[in-house]
Amino acid sequence: MLTLSQAINRALHHELESDPAVMVMGQDVGLSGGVFRVTDGLQKDFGADRVIDTPLAEAGIVGTAIGLAMRGYRPVCEIQFDGFVYPAFSQITSQLAKLHARSGGRITVPVVIRIPVSGGIGAVEHHSESNEAYFAHTAGLRVMAAATPQDAHWMLRQAIACDDPVIFFEPKCRYWSKGEVAESADDPLVLPVDAARTVREGTDLTLLTWGSMVETCLSAAAAAAEEGRSLEVIDLRSLSPVDAETLVASVRRTGRAVVVHEAPTFGGLGGEVAAMLGERCFTHLEAPVTRVGGFNVPYPAARLEEHYRPDLDRVLDAVDRALDF
Repeated sequence: MLTLSQAINRALHHELESDPAVMVMGQDVGLSGGVFRVTDGLQKDFGADRVIDTPLAEAGIVGTAIGLAMRGYRPVCEIQFDGFVYPAFSQITSQLAKLHARSGGRITVPVVIRIPVSGGIGAVEHHSESNEAYFAHTAGLRVMAAATPQDAHWMLRQAIACDDPVIFFEPKCRYWSKGEVAESADDPLVLPVDAARTVREGTDLTLLTWGSMVETCLSAAAAAAEEGRSLEVIDLRSLSPVDAETLVASVRRTGRAVVVHEAPTFGGLGGEVAAMLGERCFTHLEAPVTRVGGFNVPYPAARLEEHYRPDLDRVLDAVDRALDF
């Protein structure tokens, strides 16, 4: 059993050991092992020239990583908190995402940007945002969200091996959750990097979610089961591209869908998922696709965050509305 943070650390250790082109870089990732200790011990094992403590300059971290990738390296950048990524936004969306297309495919930029994301830890302002929609909207980026130690480990290894740039979201409230991690890439639990996972089967309604909300949706499914309602829970895992086939097959079977994410519903990725299901499942739907998310306000102070984040009651309320439609 590993915690999610330990699973990431083990993945980074394996890739640094296996490929001399892999580098880890970011503020405090080396000597102190990162603010969440995810990179603990890596600089000791691989040296300060491969696990690099950078200045507090996110645009510089990503810009440097782009240059390194163009010279054959495979940098893994850590952005210390989700709300700190915005100084690097131009580098990510204007350069990293577009260099492969701009060069007619001649240049690859295999950069992974790890971002601890979402709330639930009582943090201060700019430390609890869910900004996946910005990056999923940007063509040229892969966007992944790991919810379990198993996926955190293997998806990160797959991301590092990928020649596309990857935004890799890690729900910080789940860093200390424990789970089994497969020993081999041949294990059937290790899915393709862009595949969604059905984490609980059901027949009456599909809950579609990712990251910090997977555990909440599983709790909702368990509560609904006590009332005789069978909910299927699907973890998208890959937010761009989305595994549409798995989502559509589930919703066509159950006839109802609720999309749950921590980001505000307005302009959120759930709207794209709902539109896709509306287009491809219209004749199978027994009720409108419903969304549950954060409110369209800046993330509140820590003492109010549990009122902001979707919880069991809000998910079950959406389930009731869909089932009673």
